[in-house]
This record gives sequence, structure tokens and C-alpha cells, in this order.
Amino acid sequence: MSKHIVRMTLGIIILLVVLYIATLVAANTTITEKSIQTEVVIDASPSRVWQVLTDFEAYPQWNPFIRRIKGEARPGEQLTAELNVGDLTMTFQPTILIVQPERELRWIGRLFIPGVFDGEHGFIIEQLGRKRVRFVQSESFKGILVPFSGGILKDTERSFQEMNRELKERAEGQT
Repeated sequence: MSKHIVRMTLGIIILLVVLYIATLVAANTTITEKSIQTEVVIDASPSRVWQVLTDFEAYPQWNPFIRRIKGEARPGEQLTAELNVGDLTMTFQPTILIVQPERELRWIGRLFIPGVFDGEHGFIIEQLGRKRVRFVQSESFKGILVPFSGGILKDTERSFQEMNRELKERAEGQT
């Protein structure tokens, strides 16, 4: 093997080790954390909002943010989701963490390995009256790439708001 190939291989190995260590450090610190939260009041029962939220097959008909999602709403299930954020379309595979019917759905998605760019996404349905709820959609982002993601986080917040509006319309029976 030539010296050039050995040096290049060694350089790549060192770079990977440094990235791995940075990932471990980032995974254990809150310096690289950002959160988004949006909410909307919906004039529908918790069961109706839950039914619309968890009817993944119908997402292409109404959801401008999560265009497609495959899988079932149960803890441990790995979903395949296609998102529209600004001008970007992304596919990722989050794992469901919490399913509390008519109350909460939560999953975590990761870019590559833990600590690079992790997002814990939550949907909470808070009953305000017999046929009125507050729907809260949030995401906490952690990882070494979070400080460099300002633009996409603004687009993500707009996408949350668009989804909330469409969910409200569908749950209230207007579509």
C-alpha cells in the first residue's frame, strides 16, 4: 500500500473517532437543544381528534406536513414517514415511544446515529370541554447539528401550524 493511501485511511479513521466522541458529548448535554411548540383549539371530542391523528392512511388527503406515514400507533413500532418542511421533502423512520389513546402520541426520530440530530415529536390532546380540546404539537431537537439548523426549524414550526389548522378543519368535520 502506498503512503498516500495509508495517510488517507488514517485521516478518515481519526475524523470518524472525533465525530463519534463529539456525538457522545452532544448526546449528554443540553447546550445543543431547541424546542418548537404550537397549539390550536379544536371544537371536537378527544376521540374524534385522536381518530383523525392516528388514521395514518388518510394523511395524504389532508396533512400538508406529514404527507405519508406507514405503521401503526403502538409503542415500539417503527414508522416510515415522509415530511414536507419548506421546500424539502424528507423520509425518516421514527420509533413510537408513547401511545395514550385520546391523550398523547410521541415518537423519536434520529439522523444517522444518536446525538447527531434527534427529534422527539409529541402530540397532546387536552380536553377543555365535552367537545373541545387543545391540540399541542411539539418537538425537542438535540444533537451536534442542532445549532446549524435555524432555518429548517422555522420552516418546521410553520409546517406544524399548517398541520394543526388542517387537523382542526378535518376533526371539526369541515373537510
